[in-house]
Amino acid sequence: MTPLNAILLFLAGIAAGFVNVNAGGGSFLTIPLLMILGGLPAAAANGTNRVAVLIQNLVAIRNFRRHGFRDIRQGMKLGISAMAGAVIGSFIALDIPEGIFRTVLSIIMILALVTVLRPGRKNLQKDNSVILRHPVLQIITFFFIGIYGGFIQAGTGYLIIFSLSVIGGLSLVKTNSLKIIIIAAYLVPSLIVFIANGEVKWFPALILTAGTSLGGWFGSAFAIKKGDKWIRVILAVAILGMAAKMAGLF
Repeated sequence: MTPLNAILLFLAGIAAGFVNVNAGGGSFLTIPLLMILGGLPAAAANGTNRVAVLIQNLVAIRNFRRHGFRDIRQGMKLGISAMAGAVIGSFIALDIPEGIFRTVLSIIMILALVTVLRPGRKNLQKDNSVILRHPVLQIITFFFIGIYGGFIQAGTGYLIIFSLSVIGGLSLVKTNSLKIIIIAAYLVPSLIVFIANGEVKWFPALILTAGTSLGGWFGSAFAIKKGDKWIRVILAVAILGMAAKMAGLF
């Protein structure tokens, strides 16, 4: 990896960390960039990205706790269910051929554009609910979210926000405080699977981790407000471009 590519990866990490904590989708930037800038094969990029996401979420958890959001117990109840699914998803990711993984990633990135470009749900930000609805359904749902997250981390935040806020009825701030706990929980066994199979490259992982940790700290302290519209557009363009690159269109 050249010094310029390392700097670009660090900057991409800052942006991804900020976006991940506030909503999700940062890995749609970092996984392709680990392949493009870092020259990593698909499985290694998938595993390496998880180091950065895990540390970023641990940083964000600490910052949320400083602001009074101490939801470890509730987050771990759902996180344990997601952990079981993540182990299954991680083994699937290791076994899938690289060409198929690139195709699947590009398709998921295109589908994610619908969520990225969708106007923010202001009613969720006004909702002050702290009681999670349908707890049994949530546990089942998070097992399958864990399978997806174990397979490919990108976009998991959107699924968690939908489950906790739309189905569960929680406020957006409460949802985000739980989201980072759940993701951190299931990433532990998932990362162990990738490390055990030699699919984590530590130099690009550390560069990306430095960027996402900084972005995660800022993201947990500041919600996206007036800049939301333009951030969505820029993120959408970046996702579209890298999806085309993953599909081999250029």
